[in-house]
Amino acid sequence: MTNIQVVLRPNKMKKNGTIPLALRISENYKTNYYFLGHSILEKDWDETLKKVKKTHPNHKKLNYFLNKKITEAQDLYFHSEDDLTPRQIKNKLKGPGGSQSFFAVAAERVKQKYDKGTFSVAKSELSILYNLEEFLNLKTNQKKEEVIKSIKERRRIRVSKTRKGEYSFGEAITYFKRNTRLEFREMNESFLNKYKAFCSTHMGHKTRTITNQLIFIRTLFNVAIKDGIVSQKYYPFAGEKEKIRIGSGNKIGLTAEEVTKIENLAVESHSSIWHTRNVWLVSFYFAGIRISDVVALKWTDIKDGRLYYVMNKNEKPLSFKVPDKAKTIFNLYLMDKTENNGYIFPFLKDADQQDPKSLFLKMRNATKVLNKFLKRIADECEIDKNLSNHIARHTFGNIAGDKIHPLMLQKLYRHSDLKTTLNYQANFIHRDADDALDSVINF
Repeated sequence: MTNIQVVLRPNKMKKNGTIPLALRISENYKTNYYFLGHSILEKDWDETLKKVKKTHPNHKKLNYFLNKKITEAQDLYFHSEDDLTPRQIKNKLKGPGGSQSFFAVAAERVKQKYDKGTFSVAKSELSILYNLEEFLNLKTNQKKEEVIKSIKERRRIRVSKTRKGEYSFGEAITYFKRNTRLEFREMNESFLNKYKAFCSTHMGHKTRTITNQLIFIRTLFNVAIKDGIVSQKYYPFAGEKEKIRIGSGNKIGLTAEEVTKIENLAVESHSSIWHTRNVWLVSFYFAGIRISDVVALKWTDIKDGRLYYVMNKNEKPLSFKVPDKAKTIFNLYLMDKTENNGYIFPFLKDADQQDPKSLFLKMRNATKVLNKFLKRIADECEIDKNLSNHIARHTFGNIAGDKIHPLMLQKLYRHSDLKTTLNYQANFIHRDADDALDSVINF
């Protein structure tokens, strides 16, 4: 339970010898102080009763004020729909403004993601903070080519230092926690429009990448407003202000003939391209499960001819019958079961299974290898589409077309909402539109 009481803060003593009064808000060893704007001499404070002594000329008014503030803090705690932390109570007492540092709030969120073990999300969100910093540093009198070159060089140096252990994730978080350059109230509609333009012209970001950054900024605003850090009036996404629109884009999958080419491709056994081909096909055979989930499959995930696994993205437990084609690929790795440390595929065999960061780094390296050799597979199979890890899912959708009932596709795709399935599959159902077009032009 939260403990709230008035205390003196001797370490903040003023030159005239008076000491500030503050509310100390504590819970589970976490303490925050809210300064009350009044200071008194230590001799005028009753430490036992936590009140101003009669020796102070304004003791009645001060004690009334102190009791009022304690009551206000307690009301916030007991009448809130959410369980407020000491920091949230302090922020709500201060009253929301817009001068707080966006970077500081964002850095705390990124740190929480990192501590939780969601390294890929933490890494991508930290990149957004660097992008925002580059935008703030933009010099309009410089040529665009020079700016782009400088941005790329700074990123290269930062990545190099990180890989050499000269710059840690923790140091980056500390840097942004102390960064006060960007206030919430500055991030209005005009700011966001300029930032979007900067990301497109100087960073080379695609529409979806820019949208993801806006979603991150919106999330931070919502968190800050909920915590009483920022006033609702500074929210740049309300009403007719900035609208975040997520475009579907064109999802292009392989045809059945192109998949057959990949299946029949002659490659050296146990080579990198051999593993890549097998991983991609297994993903396709299981309705396009994520490559990261395929790479992490263990022999213990297969029981009685079924695959049982938990999706890494949303922790959904799933079960599928192992198709014969997938079983054939799995059998190729039976002899390597011990060598691969229980994994079906070899990419994570040397990772420390008790260390989430080690698994993340191995997975990231595996993804790079797979993407590299998928390009070679596309060349050797004469496939002129962008063969990537995720296209296995698009390929399943393309071949499925309208042959499978949407409810079954929803189950195969692991979608929570049928609407998501219908929108996704609409990318691959063209027959009705094609027939309609033909009926008009073929007169």
